[in-house]
Formats: sequence, C-alpha cells, structure tokens
Amino acid sequence: MRAVVTVFALWLAGLGSAAQFGKLSVAFDLMAARYPEQGAAGIGLIVSIVGIVGLIFGTTAGLLVARIGPRRAIVAALALGAAVSVLQTLPLPYAALILTRVLEGVSHLAIVVVGPTMIAGIASQRHQGLAMTLWSSFFGVTYALLAVIGPPLLAEGSIAPLFLAHAGWMAALALILRGLLPSDPPAPSLTLGSGLIAQHLAIYASPRIAAPALGFVFYTALYVAVLTLLPPLLPEGQRALAAAGMPLFSIAISLTLGVWGLRYLTAVQMVQAGYAAGALATLLLWAGWGQGNLALIAAFLLAGAMGIVQGASFASIPQLNPAPEDRARASGAVAQLGNVGTTTGTPLLALMIGAMGPSGLIAFCLPLCLAGIAVHALQARRRARQA
Repeated sequence: MRAVVTVFALWLAGLGSAAQFGKLSVAFDLMAARYPEQGAAGIGLIVSIVGIVGLIFGTTAGLLVARIGPRRAIVAALALGAAVSVLQTLPLPYAALILTRVLEGVSHLAIVVVGPTMIAGIASQRHQGLAMTLWSSFFGVTYALLAVIGPPLLAEGSIAPLFLAHAGWMAALALILRGLLPSDPPAPSLTLGSGLIAQHLAIYASPRIAAPALGFVFYTALYVAVLTLLPPLLPEGQRALAAAGMPLFSIAISLTLGVWGLRYLTAVQMVQAGYAAGALATLLLWAGWGQGNLALIAAFLLAGAMGIVQGASFASIPQLNPAPEDRARASGAVAQLGNVGTTTGTPLLALMIGAMGPSGLIAFCLPLCLAGIAVHALQARRRARQA
C-alpha cells in the first residue's frame, strides 16, 4: 500500500511540475498586462524558458540526480518550486521574473528526471507499465485541470490566487515525499570537465539508455504541434471538439489500451505500434480531409496513437535500464530531447502548413511516425549485437 501511495504522490509532484508551464499559459493575458512593454515575444519567453532549461541541461540533470540522490533532489526541487511561485506574485521587474523562471526550470527538470526514475524502482514488475503510463499523463492531466480551475482563480484579475495555490501544492508534496521516499543510496562519483562530456556522449551512444529519448523526440515534436495547429484547420463546428477532446482521448487511450498492450508486448514494441497506428491515422486524415467527420475521426485516432507512444516511451526506461543510475540518465535524456521536440515541432509544422496548406500536416506527421519506428528498430538491432 505504501508503494501505491508513493507512486501516486510522485505523480502529483509531476502535476505540479507541469503546472510550472501551465500556470503561465492560463495567466498569459494577465502577464501581458503586467509587462505591456515586452510584447507577445517577451511574454512567450516567460512561458518557454522553463523548457529551454531542460533542452540545455536535461542530460546533465540525469547525471547530477544520480550524484545528489533522487530523494534529496526531488524534495529540494519541490521546495524551490514553492518558493519561486510565491516570489512571482510580487511586482518583479521583467529581468527578475525571467530569473525566477530559470530557477523554476531547474526545479521542473529535477522533478521530471526523478519522478519516472523513482516510480520505476518502487512499482512492482507486474504494475510497472501502469505506473509509468500514469506518470506519462501528467502534462495532459495538468492542462485539463488548469483549464477548469484556472479561470475562477484568475477571475479577479490577479495571478496571486493561482500562483499561491501552486506554491502550496509544491510545498505540501515536498513534505509528503520527504516522509514517503526511502533514503538515498550512496552517491556514485561524478567526474567534471571532460569526464562530464564523455558521460553525455556515453548516454547517447548507449542503445539502452538513449533509446527511450531517441524515440520520444518524434512524439513531442508531433503531438504538441498537432494539438496546437490541427484544430484550427478543421471546419468551424469541429474545432472546439478537437481542441478539447484530442488530449483527453490521448490520455484515455494511454491508460487503457496502452496499459493493456504492455501486458503482451515490450514497451519498445508498443512505441512502434503506436507510431504505426499514427502513420495509418495520418493517411486516413489525408484521405478524409474535407469528407465530413472523417478528418475529425482521424485526428482523434492520431491523438490516441500518440497516447500509446507516450506511455510506452516512459515504460521503456525501466525495461531497458535495470540500474537506477541508468534510469536517471535515460530520464534526463528524455527530458532533453523531449524539449527539443516541443521547441521545434510547432514552428516547423506552422511553416509547412503555410507553404503547403493542410497537406503540410501529412508531410509533417508521416515521416515522424516512420522515423520513430525506424529509430527503435535500429536501437533494438544494436542491443541484440551487444547481447
């Protein structure tokens, strides 16, 4: 029972880390009013800089978590996140706000590295797939919750109620996890300088440690871009349903069909199956464009296929990496390449739609799905040669 509670608490911490993005997204207009001289680009930087920290330091975080200890790292990260959220309610100069967002990026990165690493170690072998799939849902669930609770908390025109609620959430989970998590094991040595660079190279050279991240990057590029840019291309009566329903359908498929499939296939095979389903959904989207509800159905099927990829990608971390330190490194690589995908996917798809119209969706999605299958096939072949 303690293991179940601990896994759930770690997932709740993941919700708090996702809210480090989401709270600024739902409060975007209020932040724009607070800093009118910065323009849309300046406010957008406030939102995105948390992800930029992960893009640059994701793999480093995996190495440092293994050195610091996962319990100490996540408790400190949650405490830092709580303090930063309180600080952000003050009328800070823009430069100071950016600094707090950089600190929040450090907090976020530590949580998303430690969370899956510890869940993989705590969950029993039988329930590991379910636990990792649950973890993978934290972003989608957070944004759905914020869509409901955010507007009432911001209704008075102040960010303080939402940001203080977030601070309380993070502080409470810091205390809860400090009591639930086991003590950290002895820390392995970490060589700085050229040794640190060599360890980065070793991570991406390993067909076990790097494989989850190398497959995940195509998912993040595709999923965020499609959820952002596909609904506006649909007929007006279908747009709201697609925008609200696609992420929820993705989560539902991940937690049902995705978990069920992990009982019969390896996590890597499930990732490949998800990408194959995504490729078929993309072709259906192409064939059904302008044909009544067929394109809408294909959009939901594409979102569901990506839900399978999402959950199975996180499940592949412990399946491929039995050692806790390797799981931390793999989680760091997932955070790093995941941010590469989210940063590049949406502007690339926007350019392709601008140049090709709706056909740009097909030219964008299909190669990414096929690349996800091919990369995992290549890494599996490399693992077989090493066996």
